[in-house]
Amino acid sequence: MHHFFVTPDQVKDGYCFITGQDVEHIRRVLRMRPGDQIGIRDGISRNYIGELQTIGQEKIEVRILSEESKDSELPARIYLFQGLPKGDKMDWIIQKAVELGVYQIIPMETRRTVVKLDRKKEEAKLRRWNAISESAAKQSGRMIIPKVTEVVTFSQACVRAEAFDKSFIPYELAADMVDTRAALKELSAGMEIGIFIGAEGGFDIEEVEQAKASGIRPVTLGRRILRTETAGMAALSVLMFCLEETQA
Repeated sequence: MHHFFVTPDQVKDGYCFITGQDVEHIRRVLRMRPGDQIGIRDGISRNYIGELQTIGQEKIEVRILSEESKDSELPARIYLFQGLPKGDKMDWIIQKAVELGVYQIIPMETRRTVVKLDRKKEEAKLRRWNAISESAAKQSGRMIIPKVTEVVTFSQACVRAEAFDKSFIPYELAADMVDTRAALKELSAGMEIGIFIGAEGGFDIEEVEQAKASGIRPVTLGRRILRTETAGMAALSVLMFCLEETQA
């Protein structure tokens, strides 16, 4: 079944009205017809099954058949501060991070970041990245579409992380796995958690010290050196596993 996101005000009195780019997708790409069923999520907490009623040029009317109570979100919010990687790696990182349950993705410039985006390029990238996030959210059954924010500096990221309950920075010189396991045991439902991933080349030692001064805890992901696109997924997978346990 195909799924689509709407805003809560698009659902009223047993009906939902779909507008925007999804109209063209339903009409021309999927070639759906009245009577076909779709999944609808309001981007907050509600998940519906609906039946297409009328398919117009700019608006589609959907009759709500049922409401599903299943909640696919993690019990805590994870914020991925991702050092800007080279090439199209960011596309893959966003897709997989959304599948793993990330709440928000914050692209980040670090000392070893090679990619530099001017305002025009950044705006184009953000449109693409958020479209990838939406597609991944639909595919993976998310209740929300994780936002990909504007690019921030490492210093700005550290300041923001100070407001979180826990934040971690995987670092090859971090303490052994015992300390990392102890840190993970401190996680619980309702927390806001930041995870910092460097671009190619990792973090500069001064950045790690700056992170520690902001309360961001160095952790290890094992004895192997991971690529930037692998490190984030490894960290998110571990966090997802720990947090899913709190829901059991």
